[in-house]
Amino acid sequence: MKQAMILAALILAPLPALADYLVATRTIRAKTVLTPDDLALQAGDLPTGITSPEDVIGLETRATLYAGRPINIGDLGAPAIIERNQFLPLVYRNVGLEIRVEGRALERAGVGDTIRAMNASSRTTVNARLAADGVAYVTQ
Repeated sequence: MKQAMILAALILAPLPALADYLVATRTIRAKTVLTPDDLALQAGDLPTGITSPEDVIGLETRATLYAGRPINIGDLGAPAIIERNQFLPLVYRNVGLEIRVEGRALERAGVGDTIRAMNASSRTTVNARLAADGVAYVTQ
């Protein structure tokens, strides 16, 4: 009886799916925009790995990627369009009210990132989402 249960468990157990995943072809420093030459597919079983080069080409590395190691999506992001301490328009919108002031980015960021920014007049720090045109929209 015990052997039959073990055999049934082995037969019914799902097999790991083998899939290709992306690795870096060389050591890539942080703040580098990825190109096809930076990436290679490696066969294996890595459920959290990225499997398509098209998904990451053009993204920027947030951390150093090492040759032959899997690339994780958390190590990548949109290319930065704002550098730390750069001045940018800071906009607050709420029910027909719009306030525009000059702000300063407190961190480096790409389109769609939420950053900390400082109102240059009042020195108040706010969170803002960065738009493609370089404007930071205050989030609440």
